Amino acid sequence: MSRAGEIGVRLRSAMIAGLVAVVAVALLPGVSVAQTRSLAPTQQQFAPVAGGGGAIGPGQTLVPPSPTQQVPGPPLAAPSAAIPVGQVGLMLSARYGRDFPQPINGNLVWRVYPTRPDQSGTFRALKEDKSPTPTITLPAGDYVVEVTFGLASAAKAVHLRSEVTREVFEIPAGGLRLEGRVGDVKIPVGQISFDIFPGSQFDQSDKRPIAAGVTTGEVVVVPEGTYHIVSSYGEFNSIVRSDIRVRAGKLTDVTVTHRAAAITLKLVGDQGGEALANTTWSVLTPGGDEIVRSIGGAFPKVVLAEGEYRAVARNDGKIYQRTFKVNAGVDGEIEVLAH
Repeated sequence: MSRAGEIGVRLRSAMIAGLVAVVAVALLPGVSVAQTRSLAPTQQQFAPVAGGGGAIGPGQTLVPPSPTQQVPGPPLAAPSAAIPVGQVGLMLSARYGRDFPQPINGNLVWRVYPTRPDQSGTFRALKEDKSPTPTITLPAGDYVVEVTFGLASAAKAVHLRSEVTREVFEIPAGGLRLEGRVGDVKIPVGQISFDIFPGSQFDQSDKRPIAAGVTTGEVVVVPEGTYHIVSSYGEFNSIVRSDIRVRAGKLTDVTVTHRAAAITLKLVGDQGGEALANTTWSVLTPGGDEIVRSIGGAFPKVVLAEGEYRAVARNDGKIYQRTFKVNAGVDGEIEVLAH
C-alpha cells in the first residue's frame, strides 16, 4: 500500500467506507430499481440534509455529462488572489472517474494533512476547504490530501515545489434514493425507514450500517459497489431485505414493496361499541411468538406483515383474545369483545 493509502486508512479509521454500483444484484421479491439516471448538470448539486450523514435533498439528481455533450463545468480556475511569498498554490478538483471529465460541483470537503503524525500520534488537518475547486496555499513540502463526498472519499500524497500544482481526485461514488410502497400506494414519510449496509446480505461477516434511519426521498451518496438494504415499515415485523448495486456517477431509485397493513386494535363491550380505556395489548403469532408487547391506548395502531395473529387485550385484571388475519394493503380495525 502507498504512503498516501496508509495515511488515508488511518485518517478514515473513524469513518464508514463501502459502496455500490447500478443494476440490482440478487434482488428479492418486492424490490425494484425504478430508474437509474445520470447525475445532474452544473446547476443541480448535492445538498446534504442536516444530520443526514451523507444524504442529499429530495428531488436532487446526480448527472454526469455524456462524452459527446459539452457541459460547462467549474474550471480548475486560477487562484483568486496572489499566492503569498514562501507559499505554493495547490489547485484541487474531483470527478466521478476517468469517464466523467466534468468536476463534481458541490458538497466536497477537502482536508490537508502532514505526512507524519504529531507527538500524540494523531494526524491533524493543516487546512480544510469546502469549495468544489479550491486553491489552497501551503509551504513547499509533502502532504496528504483527503476529499470526502457524502460517504465516499479519496486520499492522495502530494509533493509541492515552487510552482502551482494541480491535482484531480477520482471519487467513484453514486447516489441511492429509496421509497417504500404497499401495492401501488406509497408509504408516507415517517412511517418507513431504511438502513444501508456494505456488501451483500448473504455475507456472513458482522457489519454495521453505513447509514441508518434513512427516510423516503433522501439521496445517500456512497462509493460504487453492492449494498444490503433493510427496510422497516412501522415498528414491528414488516421488514424487507434486499441487495442493490450503485454505479459511479449514477442516481439509482429503489422502490421496496411491503406486504403489510395498518391495523387498529379495539377492546369493546359490544360489537361496534366504544373502545374501553386502560387497555394494554400484545399481538402473537400462531406459534406464540410475541410481535407486539404491552402497548397501551384505546385505539393503538400497529403495522403488521401479512399473516395470521392473535390479539391479547388486558383490562381491569382480565384477559380477552381474538385471532385475526392481516392481508397486504388492507388496513382496518380488529375488535376484541370484552366478554
